[in-house]
Amino acid sequence: MSKKANPLHYLRAVFYYLGFYPLTIVHATLSLIISPLLNFQQRFKFVTLINYFYIFWLKLCCGVGVKITGRENLPTDGAYVVVANHQSEWETLFLQTLVRPQCTVLKKELLKIPFFGWALGLLNPIAIDRSQRRGALKQLLTEGKSRLEDDIPVIIFPQGTRVPVGKMGKFNKGGAMLALSAGVPVIPMIHDAGLYWPGKSFVKIPGTVQVHVGEPIPVEGRTVDEIHEDMVAWLEEHMKALEIA
Repeated sequence: MSKKANPLHYLRAVFYYLGFYPLTIVHATLSLIISPLLNFQQRFKFVTLINYFYIFWLKLCCGVGVKITGRENLPTDGAYVVVANHQSEWETLFLQTLVRPQCTVLKKELLKIPFFGWALGLLNPIAIDRSQRRGALKQLLTEGKSRLEDDIPVIIFPQGTRVPVGKMGKFNKGGAMLALSAGVPVIPMIHDAGLYWPGKSFVKIPGTVQVHVGEPIPVEGRTVDEIHEDMVAWLEEHMKALEIA
């Protein structure tokens, strides 16, 4: 169930954005200047430093914290494909602090957002044109495999778009296809950030976002359908357990 906002929550959100926007502009500008001098690993670390501030500032101003269960399931070496539910702008900020480095599959319109999107573009995301479905899948498999061969994990939101709390949405097979083609495991992950930071919402509701990381799903000797079925079964089970679908 979605949480109810009150006037104090709106006021706290104002303070959050009074810190968010000015620092984003400054840090993005520095990132654009400094990044050409850095390799990808160094660039990722520098550009995403501000994400730690975002999460800290969100807790301080709006009372939104985070608890992670299953962090030990993230491989410590080698590449993998993360499949996560898509519910809130929060995951865009937080997941870059949890999986480092990473390549995110996102809609290309995000890269046009002044400062925030420009800095995001420095991280070599796979920017998909969702109106070109066949071309988007080919791009995902080609660019995704290239990133994985460089030992960079790829994060995919298989629901394709943000799905409100209370709805499951449909999970596409792109993550399973990419993992199988590259021979890397799938790491399923869910969160309930939509309860505290609903998609496209200004207001934030105090509480603790729950993040659950599942055990790696192997791909060796399996079909896309088998991998996808295991992935969806895990995501659906844990989303229902958190009462967000």
